[in-house]
Amino acid sequence: MTLVTEEDRSQLAAPGSRESSLEYSYDCRSKETFVDSVEPEPFGLTEPPRHSRGRLIMHATLMFGREFCYAVEAAFVTPVLLSVGLPRSLYSLVWLLSPVLGFVLQPIVGSASDHCRSPWGRRRPYILALGVLMLAGLTLFLNGDAVVSAIVKEKGLKRTSAILVVMVGVVLFDFAADFIDGPVKAYLFDVCSYQDKEKGLHYHALLTGLGGAAGYLTGAMDWGHSALGVLLGSEYQVIYFFSALTLGIFLIVHLFSIPERPLVQVFESDLEASLQLLGSRSSGEVYGTLHKKPLVPHEVRASSFSALGEANAITPHAKLPNKEAEKRMTLKSLLLVMLKLPNQYRYLCVSHLLGWTAFLCNMLFFTDFMGQIVYKGNPYADHNSTAYVTYERGVEVGCWGLCINAVSSALYSYVQRLLLPYIGLKGLYFTGYFMFGLGTSLIGLFPNIVSTLTLCSVFGIMSSTLYTVPFNLISEYHREEEEKLKSQCKSGTQDGRGTGTDCAALTCMVQLAQIIVGAGLGVLVNMVGSVIVVVLSASTVSLIGCLFIIFFIRHVE
Repeated sequence: MTLVTEEDRSQLAAPGSRESSLEYSYDCRSKETFVDSVEPEPFGLTEPPRHSRGRLIMHATLMFGREFCYAVEAAFVTPVLLSVGLPRSLYSLVWLLSPVLGFVLQPIVGSASDHCRSPWGRRRPYILALGVLMLAGLTLFLNGDAVVSAIVKEKGLKRTSAILVVMVGVVLFDFAADFIDGPVKAYLFDVCSYQDKEKGLHYHALLTGLGGAAGYLTGAMDWGHSALGVLLGSEYQVIYFFSALTLGIFLIVHLFSIPERPLVQVFESDLEASLQLLGSRSSGEVYGTLHKKPLVPHEVRASSFSALGEANAITPHAKLPNKEAEKRMTLKSLLLVMLKLPNQYRYLCVSHLLGWTAFLCNMLFFTDFMGQIVYKGNPYADHNSTAYVTYERGVEVGCWGLCINAVSSALYSYVQRLLLPYIGLKGLYFTGYFMFGLGTSLIGLFPNIVSTLTLCSVFGIMSSTLYTVPFNLISEYHREEEEKLKSQCKSGTQDGRGTGTDCAALTCMVQLAQIIVGAGLGVLVNMVGSVIVVVLSASTVSLIGCLFIIFFIRHVE
């Protein structure tokens, strides 16, 4: 034991002294509570180090590859499905299967990545698996018909098999491409400092726009009559070659961009650092004391966790949950966690749902709108008629409009950085929704070629907003939440939540928006009898989102 005089005791309790803070932290909870509920900061006693611009760009390259493949799918999914003989009655099934699966399973993936103890890190194993699934889906989607034709000779069986293989490819690709966004964003939050998170999200938006533009331009070229088309067999095989090469290379670059530290290693390093902190405090001996008795292991753990709780820097990372929290991570508990999210997260999910519903209303039917409304073509006319040729021309020009959208998205990601100090995150959020709602309403009311192509730039503003601002808000909310918990002598997030879970809850809204659009918009078009209702619906939902942002999204300093 140690003999301490009254004078020494008063010095230890002096305000602002290290010993005072440690004693206060220790008294907040019992030793058993510290041992059972500790949630050390994943990257030790300090915030993660700053990373170079090159590292952040390497991290964002996967978004280029993913969006490149998304653009290829958007350009070729209808021709491929028509070429294998898919009945029109099954189109809605193709578009609904992937978002339904994503909406149900994405929170599980997000939570599982929060608790992953792989030696390679928490997020990268899931990103690798989902990237491989994307490549598999792309392979089946673009090569399924050719492979089935080479294997199956009976006509009826060949048609059925080709439809099944292509449908599986489309659903698998959409499923993996939608899922991968949550772990990628959580990976960025885990390994980057507070300043680098904002930069990283802007690079994500920039390369997302550039990837979409490159994908649409690649799909717009006539590869069938080129030397590469003759060598590989068909236009679809050339497109697959470029898509798989782009996605594969950028997936590898992304995975080796910024190292992750596994949870077990982080736990051990945090414990060692905290022990060193306590050792430096107690290394000197005071006059009138006896030699100090070594602490019992569980006392060392309790004291070290007490010091760690006070010393850790605050960063918006997911925490290592205690054993009881891990046991509760079931489908039922995850759904309950999502239902019990703090109000700011719930409101953010609702506004994200409104934004993606408006955006998908416009994007999924935009080329059809150009063909029927702007160019006044008829998709149901004979294929050798002027009306059908005019419709096809409108669809081609619509693809150029989507390319304008992708380029403007990349450019606006830099404009956001200039506007942020003046209008803040909430102002950026409102601006994106308002510009999109205003632009789509003008397109619907005054449909002509020049104005429509010019206003396609507002699609990019909305796209960049949806890919960056909500995740920046999540990062800010996590920072505020952890500062509040620290002031209460606690650590971690409530209800066993982590960054992966919250990002997954947000990206689930994309799948829910796809379900709403896929199930309801076709019925609405049939009721009205014109696809102009698509653009007007997008405008209406976006303007409703503006009002929701004004009244419910909390401003962050």
